Amino acid sequence: MLQERHWRSYYKHVLLLAYQSCGVVYGDLSTSPLYVYKSTFAGSLRRFEDEETIFGVFSLVFWTITLIPLLKYVFIVLSADDNGEGGTFALYSLLVRHAKISLMPNQQAADEELSTYHKPGYAPQDTAILRALRRFLENHSKSRTCLLLTVLFGASLVIGDGVLTPAMSVMSSFSGLQVHSHTLTNGEVVILSCIVLVCLFTLQHWGTHRVAFLFAPVIVTWLLLLGGTGVYNIIVWNPRVFYALSPTYLVRFFMRTGTEAMFADLGHFTATSIRVAFVGLIYPCLVLQYMGQAAFLSKTPECDIHFIFFKSIPVQLFWPVLVVATLASIVGSQAVITATFSIVRQCMALGCFPRVKIVHTSSLIPGQIYSPEINWLLMLVCLGVTVGFRDTMLIGNAYGMACSGVMVVTTLLMTLVIIFVWQLGFIMATLFLLAFGVVEAAYLSAALMKVPQGGWLPLALSLQFVAIMYTWHYGTRLKHSFDVQNKVSLRWIHALGPSLGIVRVPGIGLIYSELASGVPAVFSHFVTNLPAFHQVLVFVCVKAVPVPHVCPEERHLVGRIGPRDFHMFRCVVRYGYKDVLGEESDFENDLVLRIAEFVHMEAADNRPSDGAASAVEGRMSVVRRPGDLARTGRLLVQEPADEESLVVRAATAATDGDKSDTLESLQAIYEAESPAGAAYGGRRQRVRFELSDLAGEHVDPEVKAELAAIVEAKHAGVAYIMGHSYIKARKSSNVFKKFTIDIAYNFLRKNSRGPAVALNIPHISLIEVGMIYYV
Repeated sequence: MLQERHWRSYYKHVLLLAYQSCGVVYGDLSTSPLYVYKSTFAGSLRRFEDEETIFGVFSLVFWTITLIPLLKYVFIVLSADDNGEGGTFALYSLLVRHAKISLMPNQQAADEELSTYHKPGYAPQDTAILRALRRFLENHSKSRTCLLLTVLFGASLVIGDGVLTPAMSVMSSFSGLQVHSHTLTNGEVVILSCIVLVCLFTLQHWGTHRVAFLFAPVIVTWLLLLGGTGVYNIIVWNPRVFYALSPTYLVRFFMRTGTEAMFADLGHFTATSIRVAFVGLIYPCLVLQYMGQAAFLSKTPECDIHFIFFKSIPVQLFWPVLVVATLASIVGSQAVITATFSIVRQCMALGCFPRVKIVHTSSLIPGQIYSPEINWLLMLVCLGVTVGFRDTMLIGNAYGMACSGVMVVTTLLMTLVIIFVWQLGFIMATLFLLAFGVVEAAYLSAALMKVPQGGWLPLALSLQFVAIMYTWHYGTRLKHSFDVQNKVSLRWIHALGPSLGIVRVPGIGLIYSELASGVPAVFSHFVTNLPAFHQVLVFVCVKAVPVPHVCPEERHLVGRIGPRDFHMFRCVVRYGYKDVLGEESDFENDLVLRIAEFVHMEAADNRPSDGAASAVEGRMSVVRRPGDLARTGRLLVQEPADEESLVVRAATAATDGDKSDTLESLQAIYEAESPAGAAYGGRRQRVRFELSDLAGEHVDPEVKAELAAIVEAKHAGVAYIMGHSYIKARKSSNVFKKFTIDIAYNFLRKNSRGPAVALNIPHISLIEVGMIYYV
């Protein structure tokens, strides 16, 4: 009985997710009947509008939907998800983890121990072919660069989709008004579409979580209308259309018309979908609608092909269908815009896009994000496309180019996934490539024929985005290589002694660097010009790992640099490519707790904290936020709840002295700028750290002394030290490199958000050190 109840609950959950996915995933695909036949019968096919040709077009649509979205995506590609995430970056992330093909050299062995790095039960195989392919990719940087460019091109096409889908869907839905009102001009339809598009992009700032519950009902209602009107048209106009399900019509169609007809925009098929929703609702409704349109068109060849969808709707249902079609186009556009924000965030995490602002619009839904810079850029380009083309035919040609390109990129990446991740062998990967690659290559070649008629737009947009992404990635990679080559010798620091040859002042210094090991050159540059540093030093590295999400319990790696009396630590903060930086509401105090926990773990494991061995980098441990605070010799004390200012302060048993007005003013500014203050609207709950007398007898005296030093330093204050870098190409560099670094990369760097802003570092506590990188 219990097991039966469990399965009943499971099925309800699956059906609920399938229902919700209709509004999130399939919005743009469900609006494709608005323009597919119109796009297909453009050009030379207009003269072939007899029954056999129309049935052949439907057969082409049917088998394309069956082969690509249903067979390829739902049953094959969906199985290659990256811990629930899909898309080109998810496939690339899988390849990076299994074939070591990343171009960024900051990966650590500890990253492979993340719970989401490999699927349970994964065991690498070592066949001769697999070993040869892996060695080829790992040893040839040009092959890895080509693979990265392919991924960036696919991502750029999807970003371009965020421009084309709103324009295409909204204009197609409003064009239905011209069926009822013959006096409505095309220019007026463009104006109405632009008004809706401006409203759509403007509302992104407030997020969609307040109306997201309407998305699924709108799309489900729309799909049921598609299916119902399709059945009506089949029965009323031409039931013989069922014969077109046979592939013989497809063969005869090609023999008669040639490959020109292969261009049919079937929507965007690269989004991750839910099998139940597609098989149970999306697929049959779309097939019935396309079949119904074919039946109607076969008996009314004189019909204006530009309005084929609305002409095939029964007169009594025209206005309800028009309203639902408009709402469905808005929902589909919203889903694509949100997906564009997500892709930009993934590109940023992997170092392939300049830093832009990312805002969470919902505290309950992690995927609801918003980027103002990207949003307004998309709106301007989308309005430009709508006003510039003024015709859904041209936009449809551009849309088909984008979809065909994404499908080909996905097939190529999926072929590598079959080899390296699934390890099914070279023969199986080749069969997959031939089965789907040939079909998609034919679509791509047909789409290329439409380049002069609008197909150039996604290519132009994609090439621009690829240039921006690769330029940023190239400059970031060279900057990291410079840091690696010029990092400070740990043995040299160890030889300086506990004082490091400088004055150690009270407080904690957080030195931010992209190095996951070693001491960055910015540290030596700082102490050379100002020979003083903080009592406790923590080298912080915030880096992205090739997984979608990193569990909070596994996020922090903490280690020691040098002997215990140096009070130098390293903390590596790891994020997945779908995590958002700066989410921690109280990074400072959380870091202090983790360092204290590391000190306790180190003592419990009897690790040596003195001697030459500790001077060598590599002793890093995953440190969770301790639940038992007293066991590490400290106690977290919360001050009265009626005081809701929100600064977390480390305090010893000593009482605070009187503060001047200046200090109180600075304290107020700090509270307003600190990450926790921003997260909680400027109201923070005061807590303080002090050593616990209850746990003193259970703690080693040296550990207790070090914890006391950390608490004292925290009470004195925390400073953030970060390099302010200027990157220049060496004089011996070629012209291309000088242009890329000195002009393109520096232009992007100056017009993007700084790292301190991206990491949500309080400005009043920030110390920036100027550095020139000659790469």
